[in-house]
Amino acid sequence: MTIKPKPVPEPVLTADQLIDFFCEAFPGQDRSAHDFVEITPGFLRLRNSAEHAMLRPGGIISGPTQMAVADRAAYAVILAHIGIVPMAVTSNLNMSFLRGVEARDFYADAHLIKLGRRLATVDVRLWQDDESTVLAQSTVTYAIPDQ
Repeated sequence: MTIKPKPVPEPVLTADQLIDFFCEAFPGQDRSAHDFVEITPGFLRLRNSAEHAMLRPGGIISGPTQMAVADRAAYAVILAHIGIVPMAVTSNLNMSFLRGVEARDFYADAHLIKLGRRLATVDVRLWQDDESTVLAQSTVTYAIPDQ
């Protein structure tokens, strides 16, 4: 018996629609805080600019900031594929810090692992300069409410 992989879902939202939602849902953020570089089936790339408030001693991006970026990328890739569901919430986030993230632009690549009716699981990898050199990796699970 051959097991066929599930088809990768197509995005239903554009980057601009996601940005509009994030700015409305999280007041005080401007559009530049949400730089969704690429959205394709099962994937979203988010660019982040380093700010002074993100740094820890040693001049690298802090762990809590990295976790927040991973969570935002996971939320964004899920919403990009299911539409605006504001009450989808993080139910689990596991983060591995592999290398220091320097105080400059860095990226979060979010890949849907599983997109079910009630749960979605996302692999998020942070990188700078070369996407094959992973600086941090996170597995994020979201609970999706009945719609």
